[in-house]
Amino acid sequence: MKKVYAPDDVDLKILSILMVDAKKTYAEIGKELFISGGTVHVRIKKLMDAKIILNSQLKVDYAKLGYDITAFLGIYLEKSKFYDTVSEQLGQIPEIVEAHYTTGVYSIFAKIICRDTEHLRNIISHQIQQINGIQRTETFISLHNSHERPLQIAVE
Repeated sequence: MKKVYAPDDVDLKILSILMVDAKKTYAEIGKELFISGGTVHVRIKKLMDAKIILNSQLKVDYAKLGYDITAFLGIYLEKSKFYDTVSEQLGQIPEIVEAHYTTGVYSIFAKIICRDTEHLRNIISHQIQQINGIQRTETFISLHNSHERPLQIAVE
């Protein structure tokens, strides 16, 4: 049986640094933690192999690219058995950047980024509401995002 990699405090500190600034070099991280850049490299490789680090992404200001609307969509399914097929079809819509299977009122809660309200309306009425298994939707337009940050991992 393959042993599962368990991150230690140094790994968690490396993750905490990278989650704030993924552009930091191994040498910079090593200097901050008083370890070598080579050690940081080896540990990051282990974290990637263990699928703890899944990828790294750029954070983009979509509004500066002409995408001024961020909205959240509560999706009601006709029946929960439709989740897999609906989820797969939602994944084909590029403007949907997140979709969560949830408890509570909605079956799925999705985040959508669009150019403007007309673009949003077209995505909802001509794509999302046409998916078989979706009963109805509720839309919430974000007026301002006051907090977006990585989780602060507790290091003992």
